[in-house]
Amino acid sequence: MATDFIVGLDTGSSAIKVGVVERQKNGEPLLRLVLKEPSQGVRKGTVVDLADASQAIARALTEVKKLARGTLNNVYVNVGTPQVKTQHSRGITAVSRADAEIYQDDVDRVIRASQAVNLAPNRMIIHAINREFIVDGVGDILDPIGLSGSRLEVASLIIDAFAPHIKSLMRAVELAGAQIGGLVFDPLLSSRAALGKNQKDLGVAVVDIGFGTTGLSVFEECKLTGTAVFPVGSGNITNDIAVGLKIPVEAAEAIKLKYGYALARDVNPKETIELKQFIPDAKGTVSRRFVSEIIESRLAEIFEFVNNELKLFGKAASLPGGVVLVGGGAKLPGLSELVKQELKLASQVGLLIGREGFAGSSQFTEFLEDPEFVNVFGLLNWGMEQEGWSAKKHPTGFSVKQIMRYFLP
Repeated sequence: MATDFIVGLDTGSSAIKVGVVERQKNGEPLLRLVLKEPSQGVRKGTVVDLADASQAIARALTEVKKLARGTLNNVYVNVGTPQVKTQHSRGITAVSRADAEIYQDDVDRVIRASQAVNLAPNRMIIHAINREFIVDGVGDILDPIGLSGSRLEVASLIIDAFAPHIKSLMRAVELAGAQIGGLVFDPLLSSRAALGKNQKDLGVAVVDIGFGTTGLSVFEECKLTGTAVFPVGSGNITNDIAVGLKIPVEAAEAIKLKYGYALARDVNPKETIELKQFIPDAKGTVSRRFVSEIIESRLAEIFEFVNNELKLFGKAASLPGGVVLVGGGAKLPGLSELVKQELKLASQVGLLIGREGFAGSSQFTEFLEDPEFVNVFGLLNWGMEQEGWSAKKHPTGFSVKQIMRYFLP
């Protein structure tokens, strides 16, 4: 059902980010609100305490409810759990009409055929992404409607998740007073918001470094090659600093944000950090290079996960578009140079593309230029496509009604 408001809700392990757009009379989306609140009850992208998570989400949505009635009737939510699997699938069907012209019902049937995959009882499909259609053996077709042929095929990428995790997430959002319009896997959001068509055509990887997890999506020839989420993120760096310096986690996070650097060799070995500015009763100093060595060690582990996954996709050190870094962890100085060293690929920090599509965006420049908020704007863009605000509807998501059927007897 069409709506005048779309809310993007990014439920992270450390923070909850929210964005709201309103459809104006001329059809143009107006950016009304962007905010960030502390998260609770979520660990490594998964709801682990339903009560805490729902209360934190409710607090984050307080300002949204003040905008107008019905603002929480269509909330798009990210899925960040690492317990997600991807598999390639193929659907085949005969074209039904005597004149051999392909219509929408043929496309619908072949897509349903591609989704008929074997899943464990506790898993459910959250995305079925059409990579290409094939008509009578001729592939690389994006839209087969209107073409003629006797056999229609589709090559799809099926993304499935651990159903109890999805159910807990949905329940937490509903307890906070919101109605879910759609659920979207994190790596799809970051690629949707931060990549241009040319990058996807050349071949590119998006690495989303969150607090509890790191997401990866890889594109080539404008097709999604693969995606993954790893259960390690910038929060692990904070914990490592806390252990290495024997200081509280809060102080370790502050040191990381103020003095952290991803590549230890570039830090002056004589530079020191006064602990007293972070811990009032502390004495002495620590070497900034030592802190950077701790950071680099954990980041090297994260990018080893990424590189191993790229090897499985057959794309290690062979993506002309390089690596685009998003998420809160992408703001760490020196990270791009470390990525070049670890992955042997060009890299850059990714920001929202197409920001001019939002009216009123000048009020929210700090968020639009922050890689930590890329997924929030990805949720808004995804929601606008699903609701028909834009000309082309995104074909890769499952509606909440479809997802809820999994849980109904």
